[in-house]
Amino acid sequence: MNKEELIKIKQKALDEHIPIIMDDTLEVLAEILKKERLSRILEIGTAVGYSAICFSEYLGHEGRIDTIERDPDRVKEARENIKKAEVEDKICIYEGDAVEILPTLDNEYDVIFIDAAKGKYPFFLSEAIRLSHEDSIIIADNILYKGYVMSDYNKHKQRTAVNNLREYIAEINNNPNLESKVLEIGDGLAISKVIKKSHEI
Repeated sequence: MNKEELIKIKQKALDEHIPIIMDDTLEVLAEILKKERLSRILEIGTAVGYSAICFSEYLGHEGRIDTIERDPDRVKEARENIKKAEVEDKICIYEGDAVEILPTLDNEYDVIFIDAAKGKYPFFLSEAIRLSHEDSIIIADNILYKGYVMSDYNKHKQRTAVNNLREYIAEINNNPNLESKVLEIGDGLAISKVIKKSHEI
């Protein structure tokens, strides 16, 4: 990986106010990812490719990241950034809506990172569980959403997103096949380990 290019990619995203993974969140994820050499990572929400490039450092030999992005401009920039960072052989971008793309995937992933439309988090979780194996890690970023999720926030503007994030947290806490925790890091980080894979349809 070209670390100098990665620094430039990060700075450009910050300058243009493009949301990218926060440093403290990345530090926590690095601790999780470096425990073992991963063969497959799924990312829902590529943006400009910064987080996928960061994650690629923790892939095992011939490991791969599949990442999904629906914004054509972001896809174009992400492809350019991934090439500049010299990791295009490790990262595959699926262009389109994750709601449509996820059901077409049938791989098993070691780590699944969710950082996309907040109102779709419960759907993303159900698909993540389907695409996991025992010991897979499912991570959701921005789960506390500016503090709204754990407060009595009920304004119309963000109500759907907040309610769906609350539903996500309830699901990971109540699902007996998951071992989960929510960390107040960055804008909130939910980490779930799949401890049992249910084969019921």
